[in-house]
This record gives sequence, structure tokens and C-alpha cells, in this order.
Amino acid sequence: MKKSLAAIAIAATAAIALSGCTDSGASPSTAPSESGDGELRQIRVAALPIAETGALWAAIDAGIFEEHGLDVEVVPAQGGAQAIPALLSEDIQFAIGQPFGPIRADLQDLGIAIIGDYANSLADGEDVNAVVALGDSGIASPKDLSGKKVSVNSLGAAGDLTIRAAVDADGGDSSTIEFVEVAFPEAKAQLDAGTIDAAWVPDPFRGIVLGAGGVSVVSPYQAVIPGLTVLTNITTQKMLDEDPELVASYSEAMAEALAYAADNEAAVREAIATGLDIPAEAAAGIVLPTFTWELDTESIETLGDLAVEYEYIDALPDFERLLQQQ
Repeated sequence: MKKSLAAIAIAATAAIALSGCTDSGASPSTAPSESGDGELRQIRVAALPIAETGALWAAIDAGIFEEHGLDVEVVPAQGGAQAIPALLSEDIQFAIGQPFGPIRADLQDLGIAIIGDYANSLADGEDVNAVVALGDSGIASPKDLSGKKVSVNSLGAAGDLTIRAAVDADGGDSSTIEFVEVAFPEAKAQLDAGTIDAAWVPDPFRGIVLGAGGVSVVSPYQAVIPGLTVLTNITTQKMLDEDPELVASYSEAMAEALAYAADNEAAVREAIATGLDIPAEAAAGIVLPTFTWELDTESIETLGDLAVEYEYIDALPDFERLLQQQ
């Protein structure tokens, strides 16, 4: 399946890369409207063009958000941190992204809140992402990443942080790694060109590299914080204060959406195939995360502790203010 995934996902990479270039700061064509009798409230939600977004796409296809009075436009984004300016400018109402961006935003008192979980990594077995390298790179274990150039989709977040911790735990020196920011769809081309030595990617991009003879070096989330919260639902404190009805509608819809995704794997895979423009047999080989609305506060707090240890942040955020489960 990995060879099949590699062969057919490459064709989708260009399309995904183009969709990922959509400006999440662009003005919406129509402003969010107030819901009336049978009228849907239009909202914009930033999300990465990756397999995990299949849960959102599937729920939209199933009409779950419409049942809660919402018409959702999914805005492609590269990461949660990149979506925060769009949240603050009110161009989007919600974002799905790593918890690290909101952690930093809270330390800057920007008024960002995590209102629910979305997806968690897997505590054992094959995880949802990995650091991969070409087969002839000589990189076989985490410590081999010492002194190498490694890509992540968003610098200074959970990806490079957990990679560093995994490398050090394996006897390497993570301080010698040069991390560079590369969008997931571009990772394989950068590896082939020799501009990076290894790349941290989820499926289907992991499958592209492995199917072409590459190697999986480490699944950093699993190696450092098994079951780590991968993606969360994010909004602003202003939204919570000024439009609690919208937040409640979105929260109820997303909770139902994630429960639906957890119970309907086939629908999620079908949505992934459509959303990423890859054949169904490719989507069938993708490792799915644990979809859940309930926040794992311990996981996020442990991530914060690790960030302080590695001096990614100077202090812990106010988790009581940041984590506001709806």
C-alpha cells in the first residue's frame, strides 16, 4: 500500500500545494451572517490540507454543521500559528491547529483560546507522522539527525520540539540540527534536491517518501509524549465573549463531527480522497489519529513543560485561561 500511495499521491502534491497557498488573511467573499429562521450562519475555519482534516470534510459532507445552522468554508492554512493573525483580524472565526501557536499567543496576551480537541497522536503502533529520510541518506535513528537539516511545516512548534527531545534521548545532540520550514507537500521534492536531509511529515506525504524507498527515522510525538494532542480547535476570547451563541453552535457541531469521524472511518477516508484529490486506495493506507472533542489538558501541559525545558518559551502560559473546553 505504501508503494501505491507514493505513486498516486505525488500527482496530488501539486494540487495540495496550490490549495495550501490560499491566503488565510484574504477578505471573505461574504461576511458571516446572522442565522434566522432556517438561515445558515456562514463561518470560515482554517485547517491544514492534510489527512486529519478528513474528519471535518466528512462532517460537512454529512450535513452535521448545517444541522447546527452553520455553513462552513474551510480555509487552507500551513499551521495553527499562521492562522492566529487571521483569527485576530476576524477574517476567520475558528482554526484547527497545533496547540503550540495558542501557547505562544497566550504568553503574548493576544486573547487566543483553545475550545476543544480535534485529533491526538497514537500511543503505540504506527503513528500519524514521522521524520523520514531518503534510503541512501545514512540516517537510520534519531541520533543520526544530529548536524542535519530537517524540515517541519512550522518552526518553533511541537514538531521540532519533540524531534529535539527524541534525538537527545537517543544520545544525539539536537542543538546541532538545522530546522527549516517547508510545507508538507514540498518535502519530497526538497529531499530529492538535497536541500534538506530529513523531513517531518504526516500521510500522505510520509507514504510518498517511504514508497519511493525512503526510511522512517522516528515518530517524535510517540517517542516523547505518547498520545500527544496533535490538533485543537482555536478561537479568540473576543469571540467567546461577544458571540457565545456562535461558539456554542460550532462546539456542538464539532463535537458531533469528531464523534462521527471516530465511528465512520470509511466516510473519513472517502473525504480524504476527495479533499486531497487522491484515489480511494491511497486514502485507505493513511494512518488516522484519534478524533475527539475532549481536551487532554495533561498532554498539552506536558508539551508546555518541554517547551520551557528547551527554551522555546520563557514561561508557561496561563493554562486556565488558554484551555477553555466548551
